[in-house]
Amino acid sequence: MSESAPAIHALPQPYLLFLGDAAEPAYAKTAQGLRDWAGDLCVGEWSCGATISTGLPQLSPAEARGRGARALVIGVAHPGGAIPPEWIGSLIDALEAGLDIISGMHVRLAELAPLREAALRLGRRLIDVRTPPRGLPIANGRRRPGKRLLTVGTDCALGKKYTALALARGLVSRGVAADFRATGQTGILIAGSGVPIDAVVADFVAGAAEWLSPAASAEHWDVIEGQGSLFHPAYAGVSLGLLHGSQPDVFVVCHEPGRTQALGFAGFTLPAIEEVIELTMRLGRRTNPAIRCAGVSLNTARLDAEAADTLLAREGRRLGLPVADPMRGGAAFDRLLDGILHTGTAREVA
Repeated sequence: MSESAPAIHALPQPYLLFLGDAAEPAYAKTAQGLRDWAGDLCVGEWSCGATISTGLPQLSPAEARGRGARALVIGVAHPGGAIPPEWIGSLIDALEAGLDIISGMHVRLAELAPLREAALRLGRRLIDVRTPPRGLPIANGRRRPGKRLLTVGTDCALGKKYTALALARGLVSRGVAADFRATGQTGILIAGSGVPIDAVVADFVAGAAEWLSPAASAEHWDVIEGQGSLFHPAYAGVSLGLLHGSQPDVFVVCHEPGRTQALGFAGFTLPAIEEVIELTMRLGRRTNPAIRCAGVSLNTARLDAEAADTLLAREGRRLGLPVADPMRGGAAFDRLLDGILHTGTAREVA
């Protein structure tokens, strides 16, 4: 049977991460996110021809079951959220090895007859986490108490989730009340709750964002995981609904240096960081006139420490904003947290 968005504590754990036949690391966000933020729940990885790796032990489903794994998590995604036919045999192998299957794809596992029949025959579960809660409201646009931060990006798959997780953790370390609000399947698996915003019917996206970050005490921060990009040729609608419904007081722009075109969309040039700031301000003022940019998060994973520090400092001077790689931490990250808390290091952009 298929289940809808269970709480993380109810999921069968630990996990074997399935990489399919992925060749592009950016499509393995779920596997990488679980490795980095819930590594104690992951016993290893398994693929059917993938050329990428999380660095976890390579295990067959039977080997993983022998090490205590209880579920296979589909850790990669194809554009559109489909499960390719060539994966089916491998997924059935996992069921036969005694593992349940957890998916964050758009397609429901039980809609695939071979998987459904195998799960019924073997008494295994097919669990879909990319299922929105029932009864989501249409947005009302009214301001609500509490403070909100939204991560926005120049493109997909470049660090919005990691930035939000790191910022929420950084705020808490300073004694600030803060919660990470997940809007994608990996974030939901990490946090144990959230709304898969790209699976919400379009009219309800802004309402779902309001529901996800409800009224709170005046000093409480909801740190909301961004999705897509306002400039994306396919996903900008999701990004706009999330912006309007979140009503962020603060946003942080995320970018991967060196990426010049939209991932998987050749011919679509990425916007400059300044363009993202300007458009986010202009559109965000519709539901929060006081919106401001606190700074920039750069994904410098491809750079060594010296090159990363040089780039962060140069971009900070150029933009007049705190610029950091949250995964590296350090003084630059502290300045970004200062910018969020408005200690005079952030600026408003007209």
